[in-house]
Amino acid sequence: MFGKIKYISDNVAHVMNAGGSSGSQDLMNVHVIFEAPDQRILGEITEINPEFIKIRFLGEYINDRYINGVIRKPLLSSQIRIINENELKELVGTESGSSFTLGHSAIYKNYLIYPDINDFFSNHFSIFGNSGSGKSCGVARIIQNVFGNKNTLSYHANLFIFDAYGEYKNAFKSIDHYSEYYNYKFITTNPVEPEDVLLQIPVNLLKLDDWALLLQANSHSQLPIIERTLRLAKIFSQQNEESEEYKNHLIAKALLAILFSNQTTASKKNEIFTVIEVCHTNDFNFDSRIAGLGYSRSFSECFEIDSNGNFGESVLITEYILKHVNDDLEEMKEPEIYSFSVLDFSRALEFTLISEGFQNNSKVYDDAIILKVRLASILNTRVGTYFVNMGYVQSDSFVQNLVMNRGKKAQIININLEDIDDTYAKVMVKIMCRIFFDYAKSLKERASIPFHLILEEAHRYIQHDNDTFLLGYNIFDRIAKEGRKYGTILGIISQRPVEISDTVIAQVSNFLIFKMTHPKDIKYIEEMLPNISADVIAKQKTLQPGSCVGFGGAFKIPMIVKLDLPNPLPYSSNCNVSACWDMKKQENFTQTSLEPINNTSLQQEIESLS
Repeated sequence: MFGKIKYISDNVAHVMNAGGSSGSQDLMNVHVIFEAPDQRILGEITEINPEFIKIRFLGEYINDRYINGVIRKPLLSSQIRIINENELKELVGTESGSSFTLGHSAIYKNYLIYPDINDFFSNHFSIFGNSGSGKSCGVARIIQNVFGNKNTLSYHANLFIFDAYGEYKNAFKSIDHYSEYYNYKFITTNPVEPEDVLLQIPVNLLKLDDWALLLQANSHSQLPIIERTLRLAKIFSQQNEESEEYKNHLIAKALLAILFSNQTTASKKNEIFTVIEVCHTNDFNFDSRIAGLGYSRSFSECFEIDSNGNFGESVLITEYILKHVNDDLEEMKEPEIYSFSVLDFSRALEFTLISEGFQNNSKVYDDAIILKVRLASILNTRVGTYFVNMGYVQSDSFVQNLVMNRGKKAQIININLEDIDDTYAKVMVKIMCRIFFDYAKSLKERASIPFHLILEEAHRYIQHDNDTFLLGYNIFDRIAKEGRKYGTILGIISQRPVEISDTVIAQVSNFLIFKMTHPKDIKYIEEMLPNISADVIAKQKTLQPGSCVGFGGAFKIPMIVKLDLPNPLPYSSNCNVSACWDMKKQENFTQTSLEPINNTSLQQEIESLS
């Protein structure tokens, strides 16, 4: 079968085909060993013709352990043989408590691929492929295999699956069948079943950067506005005498600035009333009583304009306002323990808008109005209901509560975001990932609690955003670069890798690539991964659904893997158009007709088909 090595060029050996055209058809992609004294080099057959067999060098066995890469080429006198069973097991792995079943080898029948759990799950991983190539089924099968491993109990696993379409509930809801210690939690924006949990994020956990993302800030001038609003919201949350005095101080400063402006009296009145309408307290509202010498006036009455075009009680109102100015309150510290709602934040923004520094700067004021409009849209839509005032919640309590479900620890936490548009879904995922990352960084023992953040349809979230320009960082870029050492691992699932941040892709160590055909995606993968070979790229173009090319740190060599269908399946199948169109088959579907059918002849025709 294998004759002598005729010559070696670059990383390929040209071997004489001793079998001619017969007996060598089944050798494509088979691995062989170039054996010589103190040398065993692994190669893969890449081309066969009647005269030559081309074999590409992959690595070397040293003391029965496979090492990737070839430093020294095989001798021309080396004996060439098919890889044996022990050598093959070194490549595909063996079943144990420290490994998991990935799938079947597409080249070697009756052999399963067993990546090491640490080699795969201790590093960021990506799963790419066209729609319908088997990504969702592949993810479900891998996770089912991990928890179905009878050699180990992964009780302390924390897999957070950000599910764009609610696909994985069916695949994981019965995970307790593997073990009574396993538990699944479904967090969703639209609970339907009794065990569903409504997605809620404590408002007090939102930092300045989170508010900037939520309000879609796009200018550096908006950050001081958000920062001041957040400070005021914390102070006002105390609801004590001091916070009330601070509100009065802010209103008084704003009113003084208007009173001593160059506007007409009527304009001043309108602007003052506008301030009181949006920002009012017990001391500053339209009905507040202001005492004079032997009489009193309501706040609104003090601004009646006399025949000379002036405020009738200008002296009285000025004295009253000045009494509430206390510049010492500007140094008031933020409380360490606080809680407020999105509505409270909105009210704090109103006080920020009347502050002297913003009111007199038209550009900054316009930026603040944009934030106000965006905040109002959040309050008036379902998005506002997902950010709630739960009192003062610490991040560790929030995370610990997330992984608990009905008194038991959940290993898979499925967060369903299908009812939220992409803009807010991306923000919510970023906020939650930031909370997990900060929590992991705060642990005394580094990486003692691993978090796996699996992002389905990752191109919705991990994009080339302006976060770096505005905030100085993007949370996904930061997790990609720093998360591994803290045990915060990204799992990226996408059909469009070209739309994902190249910084994140560059930090990924393991890849499962299902069939991809878009030339831009293929070119992007080639450019972003210098170690990927043209052979791997060529193989993935012709893969069957459910098959993938696995390569990276968890794989000794790139491997074509056929994954079993998950059991149960995720909700990721195609629409059954034929059944939906066919009236005879509609009895099996719960579909409401767009209009009633009263055509007797049509009904008779359908019955005749029976």
